[in-house]
Amino acid sequence: MAASDQQGLPSDLVDVGYISGAFGLQGWVKIHPYSSTAGALLGVKDWWLAMPAATDPMPMQRMSSKMQGDGVVARLAEVVDRNAAELLKGAVVKVSRRDFPALPADEFYWLDLIGLVVLNLQGDRLGTVRGLMDNGAHPILRVADESVAEQDLSRHEKLIPFVEHFVKVVDQAAGVITVDWGLDF
Repeated sequence: MAASDQQGLPSDLVDVGYISGAFGLQGWVKIHPYSSTAGALLGVKDWWLAMPAATDPMPMQRMSSKMQGDGVVARLAEVVDRNAAELLKGAVVKVSRRDFPALPADEFYWLDLIGLVVLNLQGDRLGTVRGLMDNGAHPILRVADESVAEQDLSRHEKLIPFVEHFVKVVDQAAGVITVDWGLDF
């Protein structure tokens, strides 16, 4: 079923990138993904585009897409030419979380880690995952107490490399990540 045929907006929409411009003359768009892996963009047919001035995202159906350099180019059923594609510049691309491709058992989508409690091997609570960042070599968990305001996060967070050496167990069902990390790091 096309996105435009569905009733209502999914409650689990996730921002996966934004349209950076038109590609070619036939209405393709260039998308800058927010993640280094673009599986959610390449494998999902139903997208929603949130325009900067609009209140609700518009449903769109992805007809085809492919990797192009560091980004993705896509053809949307509702976009008929370059002029229409140019009008979408700046739109945020959203997809339903339930449509994300399945991952191997030892891999995780970053958004699924946010909010998990982080405990060290001694059972001390280090905080919750407030975000992640990529330093080029590997992801880094940004861990802080829930009471820390977003604007103060950089002064109070623990930055824990998301690598096997430090991250021992990720139990999404229990909502806990166990790490080999001291309280004083």
